[in-house]
Amino acid sequence: MPEVHEARRAALRSLLGEADAALVTRLVNVRYLTGFTGSNGALLVTRDAAVLATDGRYIEQSARQAPDVERAIVGMPATALAERAGGTTLAYESHDVTVDVFEALSQRGPALVKLGRAVESLRAVKDDDEIALLREACAVADRAFTRLLPSLRPGRTEKEVGRELEALMLEEGGDGPSFETIVASGPNSAVPHHRPTDRVLEAGSS
Repeated sequence: MPEVHEARRAALRSLLGEADAALVTRLVNVRYLTGFTGSNGALLVTRDAAVLATDGRYIEQSARQAPDVERAIVGMPATALAERAGGTTLAYESHDVTVDVFEALSQRGPALVKLGRAVESLRAVKDDDEIALLREACAVADRAFTRLLPSLRPGRTEKEVGRELEALMLEEGGDGPSFETIVASGPNSAVPHHRPTDRVLEAGSS
């Protein structure tokens, strides 16, 4: 969806204020702005361009997922992009950057200002494609849960139920769980984000 990602980057540019460019390091935000899903990467968004930096493991993946941006294959994406920005004023994600990375960025030339949660503010308002995906994800979960219900019976463990539910979601068209599946029974039902255990489901338990 290159046109969708470019529209998102354009929206980010409108939030730059005095900055000349933005350095996006939080991976979920990099994905939102480019489509790239690798585990190492950063994105430089200037007034008229965008550069995605990642390491050599993702040469092919980055080309496939983010074909509409320039790519840089480097060992340290964030600092390499800061050098690329040069003597500009660079907005960075202060809520994501570590002290060590901040010090490294500071030595690369640009004047640093906080970007804040600008990308998160954009992500909070869903576009049509995101709404369609959310609706389909809900439908997948509903169909999987409906198929699971007849097999919920005393004697099965939380782990067994969790594994079956995840398999059913894949069968119904899901790519995978967005977070660890929560199956909790009895006293475990009061534990936030409980991870399924070998506890056996009992008749009448919550």
